[in-house]
Amino acid sequence: MKSFIAIIVCALLFTAIGQTQSSDDAFDHSHAALTAALKKHVKNGKVDYAALKKNQTSLNTYLDSLATVSKKEFWSWKKNQEIAYLINLYNAATLKLIIDHYPVDSIKDIGGFINGPWEQNVVRLFGNKVTLDFVEHEMLRKYYNEPRIHFAVNCASIGCPVLRAEAYQATKLDNQLDEQGREFLRNDAKNRVNTKTNTLHLSPVFDWFAGDFKKKSGSVQKFILPYLHKKDRAAVKKQQFDIDYTDYSWKLNKQ
Repeated sequence: MKSFIAIIVCALLFTAIGQTQSSDDAFDHSHAALTAALKKHVKNGKVDYAALKKNQTSLNTYLDSLATVSKKEFWSWKKNQEIAYLINLYNAATLKLIIDHYPVDSIKDIGGFINGPWEQNVVRLFGNKVTLDFVEHEMLRKYYNEPRIHFAVNCASIGCPVLRAEAYQATKLDNQLDEQGREFLRNDAKNRVNTKTNTLHLSPVFDWFAGDFKKKSGSVQKFILPYLHKKDRAAVKKQQFDIDYTDYSWKLNKQ
């Protein structure tokens, strides 16, 4: 009798393990399909939208794969898997939005005054169609205390942190987000430190989402410290700096 019970328990255990494995294997968390599309069409943060529009099969297939993920499956993942999925969804859906309307000079040319590019139901998520704003504000910002997402989600504009030429992956997400932060904060056209006037010339991104950065580090100035050049970091760490926001270009980030 004991042997029979042991066999049943083992069978149930292997079944449960198999179900878990099949669930984990159901979605490609390497996001390889997106990486392939990005490597082909993105160079130095600039996108060849004309070429992508002509050859959008891989992007569409990738978006189809994201759309198959259910809400239950998504919330069973690890945090970094969820964040990587949502960032990649946002960026891929933005690329799709642009090529569906290309040629345009700016993402802001899409839609109208009331229903702009970020308010259109063009993103397939959990069996519904939602907006880009929903993905950013009602998912990424709402459920994760991770301001570095603002270095990763890309609005298809010159002023935005550059579009990375690879998909975000849970296994290396921290390194990817930190690299994005360093690249963004060390781009003098968008962010720079003036130690003579004790002024931080920062992208409006740090104004628009100041609350996110303050929630994480207490202040914008403290948050950006790890991403500055070493000499600038030492100066900014010593005392309070004034903040002056730089111009933000909404011109399309096209090659």
